Amino acid sequence: MLLTITTTHEPATDLGYLLAKNPSRCQTFELAWGQAHVFYPEASEDRCTAALLLDIDPVGLVRGRRQSLPGSATLAQYVNDRPYVASSFFSVAIAQVYGSGLHGRSKERPELAETAIPLEARIPVMPARGGEPFLRRLFEPLGYEVTATRLELDEVFPDWGESAYYAVTLAGETRLQDLLTHLYVLMPVLDHEKHYWVSRDELEKLLARGEGWLATHPERDLIAQRYLYRQPRLAREAIARLIDEDGVDPDRAGEKAARNEEALEERISLADQRQGSVLSALREAGARSVIDLGCGEGKLLRLLLADPQFERLAGVDVSPRTLEFASRRLRMETLPPLKRQRIELFQGSLTYRDKRFSGYDAACLIEVIEHLDPSRLVALERVVFEFARPAHAIVTTPNVEYNALFENLPAGRFRHGDHRFEWTRSEFQTWAEGVAERNGYRVRFLPVGPVHEKLGAPTQMGVFSR
Repeated sequence: MLLTITTTHEPATDLGYLLAKNPSRCQTFELAWGQAHVFYPEASEDRCTAALLLDIDPVGLVRGRRQSLPGSATLAQYVNDRPYVASSFFSVAIAQVYGSGLHGRSKERPELAETAIPLEARIPVMPARGGEPFLRRLFEPLGYEVTATRLELDEVFPDWGESAYYAVTLAGETRLQDLLTHLYVLMPVLDHEKHYWVSRDELEKLLARGEGWLATHPERDLIAQRYLYRQPRLAREAIARLIDEDGVDPDRAGEKAARNEEALEERISLADQRQGSVLSALREAGARSVIDLGCGEGKLLRLLLADPQFERLAGVDVSPRTLEFASRRLRMETLPPLKRQRIELFQGSLTYRDKRFSGYDAACLIEVIEHLDPSRLVALERVVFEFARPAHAIVTTPNVEYNALFENLPAGRFRHGDHRFEWTRSEFQTWAEGVAERNGYRVRFLPVGPVHEKLGAPTQMGVFSR
């Protein structure tokens, strides 16, 4: 397992100061599962290459482990690809052997540690779930030029075809600390195994190493899910914390999950029935100004804009990208002047007080609350019902009891990959009645969609009035 890092920054041998490894020496470091060797194949003033070679002991890898690699009761625990491919072993080696570089420390060259310099990283054998396109989706947004060559299973037997492994080169002008950090996080993401149990400590490592770049990465959610291997709860928490701390909004993966949810409910046109029910409730309430909190791509707003009863409309979403979709769906740039004056879109978080949310007859939260962690519902309640205080509020959310009737939905799974919870009818009613009582509202409940005798309707709606 090999990683080489090359620079042409002059003097190139300053790479040794950044890595805290002398180019004139070969060094060996003992690790729990083998050895790491650092040496310099070339070291001149105009070009310097540092090589990190891992020599994994297959016996040491599984000795004393309660749970080893797949096939733990067979020869597979001793004969596998772990000694040869870039994986979580490399992340550990980078942290232990290149710790100074990973933390951006250099006693002799502190200013250089903070400087972007030309760097090239080469990994001769890298597993890549998702192939070359996914490799590029991971590294190109970080500013690297990516070269990937798929490897044959065996050069002697070309008929066996190509393997799942790639020879990868990453080139760019960046700080060494950033390069090592990106490799530390993304190598395990491309692999399908971690050699240790993934615990909460890994969540904190991901957030620490991802500071400054992960929150805005286009593949943020998939990175979190793969890094926190087989720990979906930790992955959801990591994504939520990235969103909350960095002010960026929901997953791009959430868009795919939303499409999956729509496909699941398509048989009964539930989305159309939801919007029709909300429209009827707003008309009945006599609302003339409406704010759609968590407007998504603007489907409800488009329906309301077509009705002259609604004289003032606003759509709020935490994701700028989603608001761009909404703007296109509503054709904001080409709307007739009178319609354009009736509607605005703006970015905002539903868990932070915002004076722009106030002054509307009605507020809508359509399939929104289930995307928040339960602990954040208290903040949402205060923002909407205590501070904004519309005369009416309409809240819809899935009825988890009805999920048993969706043939393509496995038992125990939510309808949408980003849902933090899905409530029964009694759970929703308990929450809604508490909100109403605490804030001086009354609430009535309406079913949305076909009503099953025992399981109720697929969507439950609460209409709050004061």
